[in-house]
This record gives sequence, structure tokens and C-alpha cells, in this order.
Amino acid sequence: MNKEKQILHHIKINPFISQQELSAKVGLSRSAVANYIANLTKRGEIKGRAYILQEESSIVCIGGANTDRKARSDQEVRLYSSNPVKTTEVCGGVARNFAENLSRLGYNTSLMTSIGDDKEGDWLLQETKNHGVDVSQVWILQTERTGTYTTLLDENGETVVAMADMNIYEKITIPMIEEKWSYIVASQAVFMDTNISVECIDYVINRCRDENISLYIDPISSAKVNKLPHRLEGVEVLMLSQEEAEVLGEAKIDSIEDCENTANKIRERGVQKVIILLSDQGVYYSSPTESGHLSPFKTEIVDVTGASDAFSSCTIYGLLHEESLLTACQLGLAGSALTLQTEESVSIHLRPEKIYEIVKEYAQN
Repeated sequence: MNKEKQILHHIKINPFISQQELSAKVGLSRSAVANYIANLTKRGEIKGRAYILQEESSIVCIGGANTDRKARSDQEVRLYSSNPVKTTEVCGGVARNFAENLSRLGYNTSLMTSIGDDKEGDWLLQETKNHGVDVSQVWILQTERTGTYTTLLDENGETVVAMADMNIYEKITIPMIEEKWSYIVASQAVFMDTNISVECIDYVINRCRDENISLYIDPISSAKVNKLPHRLEGVEVLMLSQEEAEVLGEAKIDSIEDCENTANKIRERGVQKVIILLSDQGVYYSSPTESGHLSPFKTEIVDVTGASDAFSSCTIYGLLHEESLLTACQLGLAGSALTLQTEESVSIHLRPEKIYEIVKEYAQN
């Protein structure tokens, strides 16, 4: 066994082993061990100073993690008037939801986000950690408040209005991300939403492209989709709502043909795969080798919050398992259907065999 492999072997047994202990175990000077560790870190075999080893199925999720505060009306919503509602509060945020969804599907996920040093942030971290997500890379900002997403739902669970207080994500800087890059480069892929600043988005896209790291992006909203740079080389998948696609493609979508034209126009900017969620009309997908339209899976709608995040994570799960884009989108629709059936932003029933089972059921109908 060569020295590099010996060092990795001992770190795997004890991730907190000191360089002095490693020196004694592998028969090298401490400075020589330090050089080996520096090279292993640079290559992404070790994630930073904690000597965390690269995991083949690890996904780093960069973006939002906030509390979702939801008020569901008992009757038809009347604007500019008092409405009787039932209120709930759950963990939310696109990147956070994506991380939990993929964790439930069997992946090692890490969350990179910023929260405030407050009770909401503490609760969010603990709950997310309890669902198997690594939160060791989260920035806790002393003078900021944890982000919130407040939504009013009608009696059918559809969003009437939503309000997002997410300025805390703009406090993440390029040097902060750069400091954690050895952790990012050691992952299998990166998921990013556009809560972070334009400068940070550009930085992540460019570095993932230069270092050949698979990058998946969800722009979150039509207000934030314009944070994306014009050139999108290095982005493997871009997942868009119809409104986001219309803004990015500078065209109105009224038909499947419009979807095709808009997706092709967006792919000309360098992104490999474009997926457009059409709400109650299903999904349109486009790549250099596949394109098509899928109708939604019919299901009871309890709450729409988190359904698009479930679609994104289950679709990416399929792609990571080398499924076709068609099958991956079917898995996404299955995950979305599951999440629509619950008031939680992430379904507790989400698991690989369940979404494959739902896809099979719809294929037979």
C-alpha cells in the first residue's frame, strides 16, 4: 500500500487523527504527511481540515434554508379582509428541501446556507440534521435573522400570495464559498438555488464548469431568474417554472410548441438540459437527445408548498442513477404528487421504491 492510501486508510478509521499520529503510523515526517494531506485536499479526496473523505454519493446543496409559515384559509379567500385560517410552521427553503428529499432517497447531502443566531435557526438546523442532512457547513451569522417564507393558501391548498424575507442569503460572499471549496469539489454534484448573490452564482457556475462538477440549478422565482448569467456553460440541468422560462426565454408560453422553442432558446446559452414545470399541465423536458411533454400525475392536493422542490430532487435522483430524461421527469412527477398530499414541505413517505411504484402505476393506467 502506498503512502497516500495508508494516510486515507487511517483517516477513514479515525477522521480526527492528528498529523503527528499519522506520521507515526505511516513512517513519514510530520511535514511529509502535511504535504500528502495538502495534495489530497486539493484533489478533493479530503474535505478540508476535518479530513472528511470523499463520498461517491454526496451532493452539496447551496442556497436557501428558512422557516415556512403557512396559513390555509377555511373558505374562499377575501382580499383586504380578515380570513379564518389554520396556521402551520415547517422547515423550508429550496436548497434545504432538496437536501432533505435527496437524503430520504438515500444520498449523503450537505447544506451550505446562512442562518441567524436565533431560535428559528437553531430549530431549522436541528430538524434538518435529524433528517440526515450534514449541516456542518452552514454559516451562522450573528447579526442576521433566519429567513422566512410566509404564504397564504386558499381552501384548495393553492398559493394566493407568498412573502419571502431572505436578505440573509445575500450576506454569503465569494471568499466564504471559496473557503469551503475543497468540500464542494469532493462531492459528486452540486445543487444551487438563486437565493445567493449574483456574484456568488457566477462564481459557482464558473468553478463547476472549470472543474467538471455536475451542477443543477433551480432559479426559485421569476424575480430571481435574472440573477443567472447569460452564458450557462457548466450547468447540467436548469429547472424552471413556466413563468421563469418565459422570463429567461423572453417569450410567452401558450402551447407545447412554445415550450419547445423556449427550451431550445435557453439551451443555446450553454445549459445541457432544460426542464419546464407547467403547473397543472405537467412538465416539458429538453436535451440534445431527448425532448417531450408529460402530463401531471393526478393526486389529492393538500398543500402545494415544496412540490416543485420534490420534483427537482426526484428528477435529479433519476439522472444520478443514469435514467433517461423522460424517466427522470416521471420520477419527479411522482415525488411531486407525494408532496402535494401533505402539509409538510417534504413528504415523510418519499423513498426510491415508492416513487418507482407510482411511476409504474401511472404507466399501467
